[in-house]
Amino acid sequence: MTATSRAVVVAVNPMASFGHRREVGPRVVERLRAAGHRVVAMDEANIELLRRETAAVLREGADALVVVGGDGMANLGIDLVAETGMPLGIVPSGTGNDLADGLGIPIDDTEAAIDRLLAALEGEPRVIDAGTIRHGELTTWFGCVVSAGFDATVNERANLMTRPRGRSRYVVALLRELATLKARAYRIHADGRTIEVRAMLVSVANNRSLGGGMRIVPDADLADGRLDLFIVERMSRLRFLRMFPKVFRGEHTDLPEVTILPVTSVRIEAADVIAYADGERIGPLPIEVTVVPGALRVLA
Repeated sequence: MTATSRAVVVAVNPMASFGHRREVGPRVVERLRAAGHRVVAMDEANIELLRRETAAVLREGADALVVVGGDGMANLGIDLVAETGMPLGIVPSGTGNDLADGLGIPIDDTEAAIDRLLAALEGEPRVIDAGTIRHGELTTWFGCVVSAGFDATVNERANLMTRPRGRSRYVVALLRELATLKARAYRIHADGRTIEVRAMLVSVANNRSLGGGMRIVPDADLADGRLDLFIVERMSRLRFLRMFPKVFRGEHTDLPEVTILPVTSVRIEAADVIAYADGERIGPLPIEVTVVPGALRVLA
């Protein structure tokens, strides 16, 4: 039994009920209630309905929001609580769990992840940065990485695939997209500096990884008040394929085609490129990405 009873809203990925980890949401609710917390469980038919109904419940008052799922669910949670002061908890059960991994939450052990959540509810939340993406008239929050190159193209294909699951789905999508891989012309405005480059990958990272463990910026700090602009300039398909395994180990950063620059605000322009953030589709470039220091309180 917990020393302090809290009102916790638990939002579960609506796709989880059809997946191989559909038991995670009910288990989170069960253990929170067993610990003495007052739980409102949100389990709607689709993601937009879940977003709307969870927002309505939060407006009535709660002490914390917990999301159960992958980076898409973490993104939903960030969008609901950023700059509100309400802490966000994550119990990973998705295809990509990069934010949870970056926060040190166990991604392959549900009971251990719930243990961490229960312990964090007894202490002070951790404060981290988030970012905003301005695209047209809209502004979207993110916690992990904004992709605006070949990585976003791979994300688009991976999101349309149902097999395989986990990290391997991203790898398969990447291999399929390699057939049309080419460098694109970008104009990037980063903190007053203009960069014109032909690049394969362009990302803006708050977290160290994307795509289920691709550590594109292995030294990224979630609480340093900045983002990292990640650029991979033009290279052959063969060289790109040889580089790929190094990215999962974070051993690519000394390659001559790779640039990592600290930024606080960046505008990315290119023709016929779709941006993604935390695995979710944003839309065509241009976009403006800005760090918001200390925007999130997390239970980690």
